[in-house]
Amino acid sequence: MKKMLAMLLTAAMTLGMLAGCGSKDSGEGGNASSESDKAYVQDKGTLVIGITDFEPMDYKDENGDWIGFDADMAKAFAESLGVEAEFVEIDWDNKILELDGKTIDCVWNGMTLTDEVTSSMACTDAYLNNAQVVVVPKDVADKYQDEDSLADLNFAVEAGSAGEAEVSARGLNYTAVTAQAAVIDSLMAAAMIGEGTSYADLTYTISLNTEEYGVGFRQGSDLAEELNAFFDQSYEDGTMAACAEQYGVQAALVSADSAEE
Repeated sequence: MKKMLAMLLTAAMTLGMLAGCGSKDSGEGGNASSESDKAYVQDKGTLVIGITDFEPMDYKDENGDWIGFDADMAKAFAESLGVEAEFVEIDWDNKILELDGKTIDCVWNGMTLTDEVTSSMACTDAYLNNAQVVVVPKDVADKYQDEDSLADLNFAVEAGSAGEAEVSARGLNYTAVTAQAAVIDSLMAAAMIGEGTSYADLTYTISLNTEEYGVGFRQGSDLAEELNAFFDQSYEDGTMAACAEQYGVQAALVSADSAEE
């Protein structure tokens, strides 16, 4: 995502950007596998995690290692299974194909629990709250403080993302060529734009929705419930909160009780 942001900002005049990936379901059903996904992963010794470069969820440190809230939690979950975490960058629009083709074992990248996602994957309960926000240059931000003011803008969004869905649902224009604004995840916006960042001339104005993040496995996978139990334990023992505080996402945490409501 970070690479796409830089590309759009450079090539698309005033601004550019894309979004992360909203609704909630266990995602069970569909073409359930007769094989235990947990056994499959443990047998091969790796949990292959489909991601994009999305700070503060998954991004590389100065040594080229994947870090972030999602990356660190994924490593801990893999360790609990007795396997190694392997991170693979994917085309976000092809995440379901990658999962079904077994080139990855899960999608764990600030993924919004959309209807498409929950009907195509076995998803965990929500573990973070999020929103899609409008990003514009600071010098014109005062013009775009409500949804009615967005009608004449061209938006940059990521294909297959929750941002694209929100823009499309409102009948707004979106393009990667002459973008004047973008719709991205609020967590990404907080981490990547504004004072002290590479995009200090940008800001975000209004939220278009509220949504939740979850992790997706293959349909019928027993790893979704395994990860739910891991999340519950991590929430109770404080390790999730510590990780969230490290990456500045603690305000978005969903408690185990909230997830069940």
